[in-house]
Amino acid sequence: MRSLTLLDESGAMPPLQALSEQDATRPVVLIGFQKQGNLGIGYLAATLMRRGHRVKVLDFEDAAEQILATIKAEVPVVVGFSLIFQFYLPRFRVLMQYLRNHGVRCHFTIGGHFPSLSHERTLELIPEVDSVVRFEGEVTLLELVESLIHDQDWRRIDGLAYRRDGRFVSNPLRHLLDDLDVLPFPYRQYEPTAILGQRTMPILASRGCSRTCSFCSIHMFYRAAPGRVVRIRKVTEVVREMKDLYQNRGITLFLFQDDDFPLFGPSWRRWALSLVDELYRQDLVGKVIWKISCRADAVEPELFATLRDAGLYLVYMGLESGSDDGLDVLHKEITVAENLRAVETLKSLGLMWEFGFMLFDPSSTFESIETNVGFLRRIVDDGSVAAVFCKMLPYDGTPIKETLMAQGRFNGDVCNPDYDFLDPRIARCYEAIGRTVGEWVRGSDCVAAMINHAWHEVFVMERLFEPGADLVAYKTALSAVTKFSNNILFSVVEEICDGFREGGGECQQYSGLGQIREQILATLVQQRNRYVYENQSWLLKGISKQTLVTA
Repeated sequence: MRSLTLLDESGAMPPLQALSEQDATRPVVLIGFQKQGNLGIGYLAATLMRRGHRVKVLDFEDAAEQILATIKAEVPVVVGFSLIFQFYLPRFRVLMQYLRNHGVRCHFTIGGHFPSLSHERTLELIPEVDSVVRFEGEVTLLELVESLIHDQDWRRIDGLAYRRDGRFVSNPLRHLLDDLDVLPFPYRQYEPTAILGQRTMPILASRGCSRTCSFCSIHMFYRAAPGRVVRIRKVTEVVREMKDLYQNRGITLFLFQDDDFPLFGPSWRRWALSLVDELYRQDLVGKVIWKISCRADAVEPELFATLRDAGLYLVYMGLESGSDDGLDVLHKEITVAENLRAVETLKSLGLMWEFGFMLFDPSSTFESIETNVGFLRRIVDDGSVAAVFCKMLPYDGTPIKETLMAQGRFNGDVCNPDYDFLDPRIARCYEAIGRTVGEWVRGSDCVAAMINHAWHEVFVMERLFEPGADLVAYKTALSAVTKFSNNILFSVVEEICDGFREGGGECQQYSGLGQIREQILATLVQQRNRYVYENQSWLLKGISKQTLVTA
C-alpha cells in the first residue's frame, strides 16, 4: 500500500507527482456541519490547500439545490462528507442520492467516527458513497485526491475502505499522526459566532482520550488505528494559532474542543502551566478567554486558579452519574466525592461551569434515579448553572453496546440505538419525562440552554469588558431564576418517577408547565433587557472595543 508522510527530513512536504495547472484547478468539495465551526473539515481543507489544491467547504445545512449548483459549477474531483453523529446517516444518504440522481458522478468519500468504526455498515447503508476514509484522514484524503487526479489506483491507499466484487474491503489502517504540529492551522472561512460582540472560535490542543468510558466511542476511535492514543501539540504552536486568530480575525473567545484537555497527571500539568507562561509571553492574557472540557479528577484549586488568571473562564465536565455504582457501570474510573470536590472548587474560584449527566442508563432503577436527582439538586441548588440530563445511548463502537447485545437488551436501529431497561416501568417513566420536560433540557432553544447563555454573557462581561458596571444584582437575579427553573424540573421528574414506581403512571398532565416555562424565559429576557438598558454606555464601549480589534 502507498503511504505518504506529511514531512520529509527537512520538515517540508515530500514531493509527489507535480500538479498541472489544469489539475490544480479541479477542486475538492467538503461537506459537513459548519454552524459552530468544523475543525475536522478545517484540518482536511488546510492540508489539501497546502499542497496547492483548491477546496470548497459547504454547510450540510444548506439547501440540497444550492449544494448541487455549487458542485456542478465547481466540477470537483472528490466530494467528501463529514459525518459527526450516526443519527444523521439517513440525511446524508438522501443528499448523496439527490446529487447522484442529478448527474454528479465524481468520487464520493465519507469520514468521521461512525464511518471509521462501522465502515461496512456505512458502505451498506449508503451505496452512493465510493470510499470511507477511516480514522485520522488528512493524509489519506490527500492521497485519494491526488490518485484520482493522476488516474492512479486509489484502492491501494492505506486507510481507505470500499467495495470490490460485491464485498467490503478495508486496507491497512494508517498510523495516527505522531506530531500534530506537522498539520497546518485549520482552514476557517466561516464567520465566527459572537457573544456580546466577542468573537468565538474552536481550537484544538490535543487529539485522543486516555480513558475508557463504556458509553463513549472516542477512545475506541483512537485505539483502533496504530499509534499513540493521545497526542498533544506544542504550547508555542497552540498559542501562535490563538495569537494569529486574535490579531487577524479578532477572536477573543476560544473554545478548546479537546476530548480531554491535557491537565491530568504531572506531565500534562506541566504542559498546562507552560501554556499559561506562553500566553503571558505573547501578551494574550487579559485580551482572550478560553473554555476547556476535562474530567473532574483533573480539577485542582492551585492549578485552576493559575489557569483562570490566564484566561480560563468556562469548564465543562462529564459528571454523568450521582452514584458510585452508576459511575462504575459507565466505567468512569472516578467517584462521586471527586465530582463533588471538582464542582465546589470551580465555584470557589469563580469559574463558569457546565456538565453532562446521564439520568438514565442501562442499570437504572427508581432508586438510582432518585439518587441522581438528589446529586443534581446538590450541585445546582445555588442556581449557578441550569440543570441538564439525558439518557445514555449505545452508539456504534462503544463497549456498552457490545455488552447490551450480549445480554439481548440492545434494540433500535443504527440511527436510533436503544436498549431495554431491566424494569419495563423505567422505559415508560423515561418517555413520560421526555414528553413533559424535554423543552427544559433538549435542544439549542431549551430552558437550560437559554439560562446558560445568559450566564455565558455574564462571564464574558466580567472577563473581557472594562470594569465599570455592577453585575452583582444581575447575577443575584439570574441565580434566582436558575434555581427556580431547576427546582421545577426536579420536582416534576421526581413526581413522575414516584407515579410509575407506585404503579399509577403519570399522575397528571402538567398542563401548566408550558406556561411556567414561558414565564421563566420571559423573566430571563426582562432581567437582561433591564440590565442592558441601565448599562448601555458601558456595554457599547466594550462592544466598540472589540470592533476596533476586528477592523
